Amino acid sequence: MAAKPLTGRKVLVIVVSAFGVIIGVNFTMAYLAVDSFPGLEVKNTYVTSQSFDRERAAQLTLGWTLETGYEDGTLTLSIVDADGNPGEVSELNASVGRATHANADVTLNFAQTQSPYSIDLPLDYGKWELRLSAIATDGTPFRQRLSVIVKP
Repeated sequence: MAAKPLTGRKVLVIVVSAFGVIIGVNFTMAYLAVDSFPGLEVKNTYVTSQSFDRERAAQLTLGWTLETGYEDGTLTLSIVDADGNPGEVSELNASVGRATHANADVTLNFAQTQSPYSIDLPLDYGKWELRLSAIATDGTPFRQRLSVIVKP
């Protein structure tokens, strides 16, 4: 039995089909990427940039070191100053969520008033982001993002 000849029409159908699949996959991936991105970090980057260096310098003078941990459904946060003492915090706001989307974000309410802080929080396995905003007792604002890895 002889094979049918490869005609120009068949080659055209093969090429158009292949590029159709590639373009379809690209559009689908682009849609999913844009749809899952939470959006802008700040409303006006120029205004935010004007105070960035000043706030960063003030934050560095605090000398705080932060560490997080997650074990057995408990998220812990430790704030230690340059002398190894617990960081003196007058206000602490924190949330935890995924870096890629905002629908799993959880606002944290730590019951303790001094480091180390802990909260019972069920998290799925994977990488989470702890977004911390604190004010030191001297009024210095402190912001930092920390990774929290939850192992299966």
